[in-house]
Amino acid sequence: MVNILGLSAFYHDSAACLVRDGELIAAAQEERFSRKKHDARFPKNAVDYCLKEGGITLKDVDFVAFYDKPVRKFFRILETYLGVAPLGLASFMKAMPTWLKEKLWMGGVIRDELGGFEGKLLYGEHHESHAASAFYPCPWEKAAVLTIDGVGEYATTTFGIGDGNKLEILGEIHFPHSLGLLYSAFTYFTGFKVNSGEYKVMGLAPYGNHDKANEYVKKVLDNVFDLREDGSFRLNMEYFDYLSGLRMTSQKFADLIGGEPRKPESKLTQREMDLALTVQIITEMTMEKQARHVKKITGMDYLCMAGGVALNCVSNGKLLRQNIFKDIFIQPAAGDAGGALGVALAVWHKYLQKLRTATVDGRDRMKGAYLGPKFTDTEIKAWLDKKKLPYEELSYAELPARVAKIMCEESTRPPLEDGTPAGANVVGLLQGRMEFGPRALGGRSIIGDSRSRYMQKTMNVAVKFRESFRPFAPSCLAEKVSEVFELDRESPYMLIVAPVLEKHRIPMTAEQEKLFGIEKLNVVRSTIPSITHVDYSARIQTVHEKDNKLYHDIIAEFDKITGIPAIVNTSFNVRGEPIVCSPEDAFRCFMRTHMDYLVLERFILDKRKMPDMGPDSDWRNEFELD
Repeated sequence: MVNILGLSAFYHDSAACLVRDGELIAAAQEERFSRKKHDARFPKNAVDYCLKEGGITLKDVDFVAFYDKPVRKFFRILETYLGVAPLGLASFMKAMPTWLKEKLWMGGVIRDELGGFEGKLLYGEHHESHAASAFYPCPWEKAAVLTIDGVGEYATTTFGIGDGNKLEILGEIHFPHSLGLLYSAFTYFTGFKVNSGEYKVMGLAPYGNHDKANEYVKKVLDNVFDLREDGSFRLNMEYFDYLSGLRMTSQKFADLIGGEPRKPESKLTQREMDLALTVQIITEMTMEKQARHVKKITGMDYLCMAGGVALNCVSNGKLLRQNIFKDIFIQPAAGDAGGALGVALAVWHKYLQKLRTATVDGRDRMKGAYLGPKFTDTEIKAWLDKKKLPYEELSYAELPARVAKIMCEESTRPPLEDGTPAGANVVGLLQGRMEFGPRALGGRSIIGDSRSRYMQKTMNVAVKFRESFRPFAPSCLAEKVSEVFELDRESPYMLIVAPVLEKHRIPMTAEQEKLFGIEKLNVVRSTIPSITHVDYSARIQTVHEKDNKLYHDIIAEFDKITGIPAIVNTSFNVRGEPIVCSPEDAFRCFMRTHMDYLVLERFILDKRKMPDMGPDSDWRNEFELD
């Protein structure tokens, strides 16, 4: 028996993964335990969880593998500073102390953090770890591989071939030329936080004006982004400041756009929406050209993808509909966290030369991405009783119908401040193992009625405390997805956007067609308005009974009541916080928001029956409730 512990750390989204004899045993991000979003520190809590889940101690670990090569990355950073000197002094002075104190001596740091680990310590290359995370769990014997992100050691984009246990990189694009950093530049310019706000830009793009966006696209392609027919590209670095400064874009970029960057948290204007659409169009163009080139060079029928840009589910959906490949697999933890998983699998298949065979049933090896902690009924009941919380206890056979019924009932919450009715109940759901990656997939989700015209606004404003324009995703029965969406296959990880079927759409009136920007938000576009974005699209999660039976059964019961096999699903957290991990995390979030019910495995809590949370209550202190 060979135990391999994979690690990613010290940049963003630290994580740990345990692989045993080629099987994924456990994987989790550090942020879920530390409660610090995008926690970059050594993933001590995640490591402890993985070892506990595997029933082992560090003495039983045969290999520890880190997801990139720090020394090589250091030389790239040093070369960059030397190349732009004497510019970049402030950035250099900010970065070097951390490198010289910790990152450059990664082996010693890792061994110390692991309490003096004496076994074999291996390093993978950043993009090879991404590629391994995509190919090795995929359901095919052979596939092309495409990885796209900000930057690893030198590479920002790679493509190659996976065949059996072999994985070969055939081509690379190097820093500073990066599609991921271009997207981050637009993220910065539109006033969102780099490395976490990119998905907001993607969600904002459909509000953009196509005529104006196309003008920006032409400016960017003529001056900033030299895109070639094979999908390779070069950035004109005069428009960026991430080489020599502490900003993403330069004054020349602002002059090209015709204005300064939006200040964070200030009011969104039509310009930001147009710019979001601009970078989304360029990303889609680039990814399509790259995919066609990879197909031409490799001749493969299937494509695997990873890297942060692979989380752009709008581009993924359009790429799938181009039919360049028969099918696409995207690693659900496509960002840096997934590197921990990739490097561990690479040690097993590439370093140890262990055979890999495609799955018999055509499903991938990610186990639905349910690789995190699970809490037993006994643990949850003991905790609820200790806190003297009132709850309804059901059997697992009874639970799905009860939860579906609750979702269909009207909430007793007061209207929002602008008078928007409460609408249907909002339910927090914690059940089974926690998901690995940025998407909540029914293990740690907030769910609701997809038919409610008020659900999107209620969840955004009263539950998530975030921007009102943000769309919500549907969780749909895998066997019925084609009855609701223009999608003929599974999308288990919420990484494919597809249109809502014509039969479910509500045509816009002539007056509604004239609306611009956020004015579009309140137009009811379909019979499932809470999961239909302004362009009639949806970011779909298909739920298979084999992956998550309880969640599948809840949706099936909702389908029996409503005739709609899809519900609203968003991550169980509020803005600025990580997705919840434990029942305690879930309860805190439940009490801080306007959720109506909380489901902890087979126990249901009704907000109306919860104890007083006033300023003199012991509960406020114990749970640190605002």
